[in-house]
Amino acid sequence: MKLGDISVSYIDILINAMRKLDQDPSDVLQKFRLNDTTLSSPDARISIPRFMRLGHACIQQTQTPWLGLIMGQMTSPTNLGMAGLIGMASKNLKQACQQVTRYELLSSFNSRGQSRFYMEGDKGITEFYSINPYNEFNYFVVDSLLSGWYQMVSWITGRKGGVEKVCFEFPAPEYADQYKKFFDCEVEFSASRNCIVISNQALAWPSKYACPPTYELLVRQANADLEKVRLGLSFAEKVSRVIGPLLNGLTPTLEQVSEQLNMAPWTVRRKLVEEGTSFQQVLNNTRRDLAVSYVRDTSLSLGEIAYLLGFGSPTAFQRAFKRWVGIAPGGFREAVRNGQEVKIQPEE
Repeated sequence: MKLGDISVSYIDILINAMRKLDQDPSDVLQKFRLNDTTLSSPDARISIPRFMRLGHACIQQTQTPWLGLIMGQMTSPTNLGMAGLIGMASKNLKQACQQVTRYELLSSFNSRGQSRFYMEGDKGITEFYSINPYNEFNYFVVDSLLSGWYQMVSWITGRKGGVEKVCFEFPAPEYADQYKKFFDCEVEFSASRNCIVISNQALAWPSKYACPPTYELLVRQANADLEKVRLGLSFAEKVSRVIGPLLNGLTPTLEQVSEQLNMAPWTVRRKLVEEGTSFQQVLNNTRRDLAVSYVRDTSLSLGEIAYLLGFGSPTAFQRAFKRWVGIAPGGFREAVRNGQEVKIQPEE
């Protein structure tokens, strides 16, 4: 299981942010082997670790740690693909938020979770999942998403003042004063979640681009595309995708996964047996694949990876990793950096 990937349309946002700062993105794009053909392909994706390294390289070139906030400012619904187009054609802001998060999977997949919209009292909450622990490679991701959502509220409705608060899970960064330039509302750091809080009044604001026939046509196509994505997955892969976000510091149970799938535990167990596997094996394989991706593709410490995968201690994680791969995670990371190939054996 990979950490995830996103549409290259997000690179377009990054390029526009660079140009807004009068910076030429050509060198960094060449370094990451990204050409015009790839960037114009509707099906091209970039892995999340690679995208984070690309963003970090752009931040270093521009010397602008708040580049993610500028990216959000440059974001339009069209950058979000089908989800963004449906949001534009929606009847009002509430429907737009519901559909942008619902169809997010068509342009991005992350093993850590999926964005969602829900009501909390009379407020609308558009929430981006946690990507803790935070470091210099991923702050800009949350900055860009929440800044982009904030911009789209005004972009879709043509009105300002709909967002009451923007919440960031991480502590105030060194560039915290910059947030005042991008958000005309309360900004909260060290919050319990990453989200924007939308007033009840704003949720009813009509979309400037509302068009019922186009909306229905786009939803029909998006549902068909979403079904193709889901049909292409085995049941074990569907279970694995549910397990990923639940691994944050915990070991998910069959009952928890079954609830997410809206199935009885015995049904999940039976379907897995029919595919020649078991819940425990899928859990082990998911942990193993994510462990390899985290060690190979990120700079997270082994203690942080152990926590993310639900291990009780770094020692327990290192024992499991050595059993899976044949060498300790530190040795594996060093081998990868030296260009050596290490073969991963499937879990028995």
